[in-house]
Amino acid sequence: MKIASIVGTRPNFMKIAPLANQFKEFGIGHILIHTGQHYDNEMSKLFFDDLEIPKPDINLGVGSGTREKQIEIIKHKLEPILKEEDPDLVIVVGDVNSTLAGAEAAKKLGIKVAHVEAGLRSFDKDMVEELNRIETDKISDFLFTTEKSGNENLIKEKIDEEKIFFVGNVMIDTLLSHREKAEKSDILKRLNLNKKEYCTLTLHRPTNVDTKEGFDNIIDILEKLQEKIKIVFPVHPRTRKNIETFHLEKKIGSMKNLIIIEPLGYLDFLCLMDNSKIVLTDSGGIQEETTVLGIPCITLRKNTERPVTFEEGTNTIVSTDKDKIIKKALDILDGKVKFKNKIPELWDGKAAERISMIILKHFN
Repeated sequence: MKIASIVGTRPNFMKIAPLANQFKEFGIGHILIHTGQHYDNEMSKLFFDDLEIPKPDINLGVGSGTREKQIEIIKHKLEPILKEEDPDLVIVVGDVNSTLAGAEAAKKLGIKVAHVEAGLRSFDKDMVEELNRIETDKISDFLFTTEKSGNENLIKEKIDEEKIFFVGNVMIDTLLSHREKAEKSDILKRLNLNKKEYCTLTLHRPTNVDTKEGFDNIIDILEKLQEKIKIVFPVHPRTRKNIETFHLEKKIGSMKNLIIIEPLGYLDFLCLMDNSKIVLTDSGGIQEETTVLGIPCITLRKNTERPVTFEEGTNTIVSTDKDKIIKKALDILDGKVKFKNKIPELWDGKAAERISMIILKHFN
């Protein structure tokens, strides 16, 4: 059989890497198509090398744009490729624009679609990711879920239960298989950091970085927290652009304990996160990774599509209220907050193997 996997952003590569390795082990034909939704030569090379996956067979070079425009261009470029390659199955991962575009292009051509990380819901229709998840799940033939809430959400949405498979989390497959290697990173030495004496911060959600009001709220939080602990901030390209757009350079530059750095490769970032005292993020994947690493995490959003991370893990959803976030972060730093710190069911490094076995069973 032949499978085409479609990726568009760096987190997508982290999800596809263990699947690509399993397909190779099982002798399944596999082509990797990069839409180019996010593309940076240096960063992409770092991710390919770190994750030990082959470079994409095809790069569509779509680039940035509005949600509607990106989806339209991806579908236009993808359809002739899928016609020529004629895969038995198209796999899409996550919730980005490339996810939905890939699923729709395959469906139009009568190719079966598998959605890895299906069923996650924040119930916030203002998030484009939520729209992408819902629409992708509607048209998928195989829905591979990471947590039980995903199954429950899909069943409530009247998805055929025979299409739903609880398999675990491919992001955690990647983390567990690379954690030992990441320990050898010298990132702490390069940044002059001591273990458990700093906070790691990531930001990219539009609500936090695409408006001055949202970004000012984050800046106020950082100003207070950096008085207590060093904060390491690998800056997403769009976030960096908005720092300049909103003229925040002076405020950010005045914070002595805020360390601004370029985005990191997977192994360096995993090492940085694994040795943090606390993580602040608006990323979905990092909520999952900190849960497995046992690192306290504050999600800088009013909701999450990954409830298992706060029900069983180390994640905290406070709201976007700066005073509440600051108080919770200080309480965590002072050791006043206890977490269940339980590893969620099937987050054992074998999700990609389960997915491969299910696919093989259905196509043989």
